[in-house]
Amino acid sequence: MKFTKMQGIGNDYVYVNCFEEQVKDPERVARLVSDRHFGIGSDGLILICPSEHADCRMRMFNEDGSEGFMCGNGIRCVGKYVYDHGIVDQLKITVETGGGIKTLEMEERAGKVTSVQVDMGVPVLTSELPEKITVDGKEQQFVGVDVGNPHAVYFCQEIDHLDLQEIGPGYENHFRFPDRVNTEFVRVIDREHLQMRVWERGSGETWACGTGATACAVAAMMMGLAEDAVEVRLKGGCLQIRWDRESGHAFMTGPAVEVFAGEIEIE
Repeated sequence: MKFTKMQGIGNDYVYVNCFEEQVKDPERVARLVSDRHFGIGSDGLILICPSEHADCRMRMFNEDGSEGFMCGNGIRCVGKYVYDHGIVDQLKITVETGGGIKTLEMEERAGKVTSVQVDMGVPVLTSELPEKITVDGKEQQFVGVDVGNPHAVYFCQEIDHLDLQEIGPGYENHFRFPDRVNTEFVRVIDREHLQMRVWERGSGETWACGTGATACAVAAMMMGLAEDAVEVRLKGGCLQIRWDRESGHAFMTGPAVEVFAGEIEIE
């Protein structure tokens, strides 16, 4: 199987061009290629497929093989791949995802895409503002936001020393979220800057999460803690999030990088 390794601020995936390749068991292949000791090493697998409704279709599989609806960092890399590899020839495209069709506007330099803005659609509030919850015996508050996939945002005074490997599963698998949930721990630096760590359902802690950054930014804006345009700082880098209250749409902008390409034998 031919593949391309790509990353968006450290959120890395193995990409397969399904205009040319066929992946028969993506759930198993995702687990195989994601293994950082016995596989390629990634946060999951993304298939770039033909679409009857958009310029291309993205299917995203987490490290544990479960299929996700949407990936913000992943979709930016999809945009870069289809432009850089000649599948599309315009810098504004549409991508079909499990969370709906997303519009991408890309910037290029010397014929290669360097930055991508994604129209993330209209975020949907899925909780009270905020809602109380008890996790592992501790009462807390979260804001639930759906951005094509579900998120629970927790505002904290300090997040650098949180042991997410220890506490993350309790948040992800809480009975309040029967389909599991992506969990963001957020510190408000000031009204234009947020710091975030993420525990993604099916993958654990990752260096970045584009949908999570969008969810935490919009949650902060809904709570009156931030302006309508902010920078979100993650372990792998920064994303710019803007919320247009008039249209309701949120926009995420960040880099996309191709790391290397190769072939792997799938038994």
